[in-house]
Amino acid sequence: MAWRYLSLLLGVFACSVSVILIKASHTHAMLIPPARLLLAVAALAPLFFLELRRHRAAFTSAHLRRTTLPALVLALHFISWTYGARTTYSAQATLIVNLVPVAIPFFLHPLAGEKITRPEILGTVITIAGLLLLNAHDALSGSGDVLGNLVCFGSMLLFAWYLALGRANRDFPSLWLYVIPVYFQAGLFSLLAAIPWLDTFAYDSLYEWSLLAGLAFIPTIIGHSLLNNALRQIRGQVVSLCNAAQFIFAGVMAFFLFHETPTVLFLIASAIVSAGIAIVVLATPTTPPRLR
Repeated sequence: MAWRYLSLLLGVFACSVSVILIKASHTHAMLIPPARLLLAVAALAPLFFLELRRHRAAFTSAHLRRTTLPALVLALHFISWTYGARTTYSAQATLIVNLVPVAIPFFLHPLAGEKITRPEILGTVITIAGLLLLNAHDALSGSGDVLGNLVCFGSMLLFAWYLALGRANRDFPSLWLYVIPVYFQAGLFSLLAAIPWLDTFAYDSLYEWSLLAGLAFIPTIIGHSLLNNALRQIRGQVVSLCNAAQFIFAGVMAFFLFHETPTVLFLIASAIVSAGIAIVVLATPTTPPRLR
């Protein structure tokens, strides 16, 4: 049992590395999403073809067409997340973008017919109160992080939409036959959006390639895989709460690497937001969708 929780903790840590690698990179923000996604697809390609051989009769062109909208939403999420991660504090950005458990019931209601409960509404109100406190502080202090906070919040909504679409498409014969085509198309969408900045990339920089490969393997492949595995062995509510704590890991790393010191008000707002998430997750009777 201890190994299950250790694996979950490692998965949460791996996902929290995302904001650190994005900030450490000097690559243009528009170029990071396609590099991250397409490198991940290259690594996962053998698994896709293995699953395709196993489920060739059950995997149709209709399945493939249904991956296009989730891919577009995921591309927009990664683009906005990369921008938001660079414009606000690491812990703050990670806290906001991992509010998915609070937002996703409002997407699941129209897409999958799942009803919104009173505790979910209460938890959402409390969480929004914490976010308003963060934004009010940033606006009054002149720190310039309000826009970054809003971008991260929008990125979180896009990711919640992406997960809700994944829940609606849960009839795929294999998870990997859904996820890998989505990653591939999202990589192409974000690559098209990044064309004006392609000439700015340092193609001969081992440093930049190392950071991009780290984004592909650590949070995208390792982090997601460990969280998905945890969902198969541990209560979904526990996984959701632990995943929302990514901002703690991100904050500690940013303190030592970028000298970002959290304020007392941020800690208070974080406690309020975490309480809102806890109310939503603990009131959810079913296993929540896979998290970022």
